[in-house]
Amino acid sequence: YAQRVATAGHRRTNPPLVSLPSPTDFTKAVSVLHDGGVDFIIVGGVAAILHGLGYTTYDLDVVYLRDRANIQNLVRCLGPHTPYLRGAPPGLPFKFDERTVRMGLNFTLVTAFGDLDLLGEVTSIGGYRELWPQSKEVTAFGVRCRRANLEPLIRMKRAAGRPKDFEILGQLQALLEERKTWPHTHPDDPK
Repeated sequence: YAQRVATAGHRRTNPPLVSLPSPTDFTKAVSVLHDGGVDFIIVGGVAAILHGLGYTTYDLDVVYLRDRANIQNLVRCLGPHTPYLRGAPPGLPFKFDERTVRMGLNFTLVTAFGDLDLLGEVTSIGGYRELWPQSKEVTAFGVRCRRANLEPLIRMKRAAGRPKDFEILGQLQALLEERKTWPHTHPDDPK
């Protein structure tokens, strides 16, 4: 009763909601690309996690091969997952098709399974063909796929120059130095 009296005549308002990024289903994202026959290499935060870093990321970054067949596979497998430009106003005309991918290069998308960054090239490395020899095949999210080795991942993060990249740069460098002293080598470790 005292609570009702104290608040009588005052409209109760809810505190403002904090909008957090929606989680990406990495298993679904990697499976869609893998099962769709897309040639890709995982980079960014997910690659750091696959190297053993304790890190939180909300999107999947991949470098994709930009040949005709791979672009066709990419468009075909992502089509059912409604890719749309992340951060673009709703209703902005956008058609994710072969022409769009050929005419563009890097795409930050939101899909039915979450955020996906498709990178035709990355600063300090180049494209898929340049990154391929600097990557390893690993089992991730239930499929065999490629992820960037530590050295190129460090170069990418340094070249990006964003605060969030500098936050994990030291951890990636420490991990690289630590691995140099390991008495054993894991098959997924860079040579």
